[in-house]
Amino acid sequence: MHGIILSKSDKKTLSEYSENQKPYESCALLFGKDNQVLDLFLTENIEKSPVNFTISNKQLIEGYKIAEEKKVDVIGIFHSHPNSDAFPSNTDKKFMQSNPVTWIIYSGINKNFKAFLLESNIIEIPIIEK
Repeated sequence: MHGIILSKSDKKTLSEYSENQKPYESCALLFGKDNQVLDLFLTENIEKSPVNFTISNKQLIEGYKIAEEKKVDVIGIFHSHPNSDAFPSNTDKKFMQSNPVTWIIYSGINKNFKAFLLESNIIEIPIIEK
């Protein structure tokens, strides 16, 4: 994969959602095909934490069911870092191993997005805006 395609309107939705969830991390599932995000599934951070997020099993199951109905895949996981840079934390790295999709992180301090994949190491991949 050479990058992930994320529309300007999806970026706006995700950044506004993240700002509204402060001081907690926000989270979402990204639906799409190949490397293009086609839809967002905004989820609740049941941890209510500024440094961690957990999506409930109920919402995960609901998200995968919706993706199946829409004939798309869950191609990514989104979350915010309200008070730090958009770079995977040690906790993120651990969960990237069990969720080998693209992870997009939004920084609440820099107001930017970065995308990552876990291969043998964590690599940053470009976000292509359409």
